[in-house]
Amino acid sequence: MTDQKSGTRSSVGLLDIAAQVPGLILDVPTILRGVVTGFGARPSAKTSIGKVFQERAARHADKLFLRFGDERITYREANETVNRYAAVLAAKGVGHGDVVGIMLRNSPESVLLMLATVKCGAVAGMINYHQRGDVLDHSLGLLKATVVVADTDFVEPITESGADTDGLITVDEMKRLAATAPTTNPATASAVLAKDKAFYIFTSGTTGMPKASVMTHYRWLRALAGFGGMGMRLTSNDTLYCCLPLYHNNALTVALSSVLNSGATLALGKSFSASKFWDDVIRYDATAFVYIGEICTYLLNQPPKDTDRKHKVRVIGGNGLRPAIWDDFTERFGIDRVCEFYAASEGNTAFVNFFNLDKTTGICPTPVAFVEYDPDSGDPLRDDKGRVKKVKSGEPGLLLSKVSNFQPFDGYTDEKESEKKLVRNAFRDGDVWFNTGDLMRSQGFGHAAFTDRLGDTFRWKGENVATTEVEAALSTDPQIEEATVFGVEVEGAGGRAGMAAIQLKEGEEFDGKALAKAAYDKLPGYAVPLFVRVVKELAHTSTFKSQKGDLRKEGYGGTTGEGDEDAGSIEDPIYVLAGRDEGYVEFYDEYPQEVADGKKPKS
Repeated sequence: MTDQKSGTRSSVGLLDIAAQVPGLILDVPTILRGVVTGFGARPSAKTSIGKVFQERAARHADKLFLRFGDERITYREANETVNRYAAVLAAKGVGHGDVVGIMLRNSPESVLLMLATVKCGAVAGMINYHQRGDVLDHSLGLLKATVVVADTDFVEPITESGADTDGLITVDEMKRLAATAPTTNPATASAVLAKDKAFYIFTSGTTGMPKASVMTHYRWLRALAGFGGMGMRLTSNDTLYCCLPLYHNNALTVALSSVLNSGATLALGKSFSASKFWDDVIRYDATAFVYIGEICTYLLNQPPKDTDRKHKVRVIGGNGLRPAIWDDFTERFGIDRVCEFYAASEGNTAFVNFFNLDKTTGICPTPVAFVEYDPDSGDPLRDDKGRVKKVKSGEPGLLLSKVSNFQPFDGYTDEKESEKKLVRNAFRDGDVWFNTGDLMRSQGFGHAAFTDRLGDTFRWKGENVATTEVEAALSTDPQIEEATVFGVEVEGAGGRAGMAAIQLKEGEEFDGKALAKAAYDKLPGYAVPLFVRVVKELAHTSTFKSQKGDLRKEGYGGTTGEGDEDAGSIEDPIYVLAGRDEGYVEFYDEYPQEVADGKKPKS
């Protein structure tokens, strides 16, 4: 059942699930292969990403493993190159537990070098190649890498950052050294344990310096079972297109594991381009692709083209496809199956849309809890006995995931940062839960819908406002290219008022009444933003996350929340909500006081 107000699926029923069973039966071989490979592994077992890749390379030797531009690389050729790279790394002193930094743009080498690293029993530190200066120095410092392999034009930024350049080599030098190296599988690949570290994936750094989250072979193999075997369910005849950078877990884990589970082909795009996306998909004969929600929004905002349905895509996998655009996206582009999921790089659990239901992150087979929380601190609320309290069924709550031997919490390289994410003695003495920092709402039958990041949620008029829902509502207005929402303080008023920064579509002029109507049509009154800032372009991280920090700090100018900006310091036009009928009007100095006095906006 879908909530007509928010566009979200309010609940999941037994009939919804039963309707999908016939289609699942055809995919049983793929599902079983993933379950045996992934869920069959135990932390102490001698199994790993490198070993699975070797097995798939032997089984699918002459099938295409990688496509990139005009390059075509078979599984046999890929494995031989991986072994050559592993031999070079070993010759440079890389052994079990050492770190190899990889700072490469999307290319076959970024995949092959990662595989070579894990075959050595080492850890691949996947560096965001957009980083510069102190941030890059910080990230490289966290890795303490024995060897760093970089594209030639990244050598200068690494050197200028002040980072240690010992062990730094270019990918071209790596290729030269590997030309005469042995192609046989290294013995180290069969000695790696599932519990060993495989990758370091960096957080986006939207709230400070990036942190390096740990991905073990064990968790990656479970991702292969969940995302690959049960979720995407590719066959060896499929080609999966991925234009996300390889330092992003949707590429490194979801895409690669889904491909390796079935011996499919991975087609790499250099980067995401909204205008050329479908051209690339068609060029590669792709039958699947991975996404993050922002990509879907950008594609839907493109003018209709005759290529919108000239592709062969039958399934897509990713996270963040907003319920408000779910139907529009799948209908316009003819997508039959959406494998939406919920997971986090540092997390120990995941939801996967196994049953192909609309507007859900899917089902989670491991113990989780949706609990009451403090919106200011982000901590779970506790009762008078010191125990965490679950929310009522169907209400949004802070998602906690139980930590156990079956689902360990690998955390970050910084133990103090890892401990901050744990909730101890939650429901009974001695239990440990991972605090995801995300708000989720149970939909029944183990399913849940993503609501918001806790740090993005704000409280206004005694109500919690989920920024993702507000952004989705504003985006239904045809004049909006993109919107990002956050809370700002209004002196004399409790809580935080909603503020939206919007980017208009090319050629559009701001229509305050139309935007207010879109908001009121989709949202309760308390969630309608009071302030709107019209910007030329919204800034994003390299993984397409909106950079709200500066916008939140600047607020609407004057004496707002986190900053001390002067009213005239913001050059972008600011509008304020006069009322449901009046819509948004130009900002005037008396408005904040009118809000504090309860005079504005008019209901």
